[in-house]
This record gives sequence, structure tokens and C-alpha cells, in this order.
Amino acid sequence: MAIFEILKYPDPFLKKKTQHVEIIGADIEKLIDDMTETMYFARGIGLAANQVGVDKRVVVLDVPDEDEKKDYKKGENLIAIINPEIIEQDGKIKYEEGCLSVPGFNADVKRFASVKVRGLDKNGKGIEIYAEGLFAIALQHEIDHLNGMLFIDRLGRLKREFIKKKILKAIEEERKRL
Repeated sequence: MAIFEILKYPDPFLKKKTQHVEIIGADIEKLIDDMTETMYFARGIGLAANQVGVDKRVVVLDVPDEDEKKDYKKGENLIAIINPEIIEQDGKIKYEEGCLSVPGFNADVKRFASVKVRGLDKNGKGIEIYAEGLFAIALQHEIDHLNGMLFIDRLGRLKREFIKKKILKAIEEERKRL
């Protein structure tokens, strides 16, 4: 398995809507394995293919059950979804989100409290997943990535611009140090 470099804002690839997966073969299976390894290495709970520079509608998630965080074992809730789409949503929730592509920044984001997602598993079998709480938030976050959206795009204009300026300033300071 390989660990990918995770693209960071403002990389333009993160703003690109990803391509539908037509054929699930060994390349997609390897992508899922490598994305999973990358997600764990980066200590994330979700990762979309475009975050690692791959133009495919594939996400991996491993979200701990909210009431069982202390006893959670890595891989226990691991799921890969190919061509995920939200087919139902309900309620509203605000949750503090972060992102592997926007490291060091968190913000409260308004999301649906529950969602039903349709897609394919890694074997190409159709699946429907009902999720609520943190799992629903993570699914929406990763599907947003596939649609070229970052969590900061869901913030109000002032908060979004503040975070973007801080990120760009940090990038510039890093360049000066090199």
C-alpha cells in the first residue's frame, strides 16, 4: 500500500468536481486501500479521492460511534463508497469541522442532521446508508469534496475570507522560510 500526499487549500484540484466511476476493477480497489492507509496515517476519519489528486467519485470513512469513542478500534466502522449521492436528508445540525486539506483550521458548519446516501461498495454492489450525527456530517463533508467544495465554502463570507487570508499568509511565511 502507498500513502498519498494530501492536497491542501488553495490547490485548484480541490475545487474540481470528480468523475463518476464506470468500472470497478483492481485500480479502484488499490485506490481504496491506499486512501484508507493515507486517512489513517493523517489521523482523519474520512478522505475523498480528489484530496489525493485522483479524479474519481470515491470516499473512505472510518467514523467512531459517538457513544463508544473510548472503546473504538481503528477499522471497526471502515467503509468505502463509490459514486456516493445523498438521496434523503432531514433536520439541521451545527458541528465544528476540520479537514485534512485545510489543516489547522476548524469552524462550525451547518449540515443536515441525518442523511441517506446511495452508492456502490468496493465490490460494485449497490448500497444505501442511513446516517445521523457525526457519521452524517462526515458523509456530507466527503461528498462535498467530490463536488469541489471545502467546508470553508459553507461558512459565511466574513469567516470564510478570514480563514482563507490566514491560510495564504501561513503559506507565504512558509515560502519565505525555505
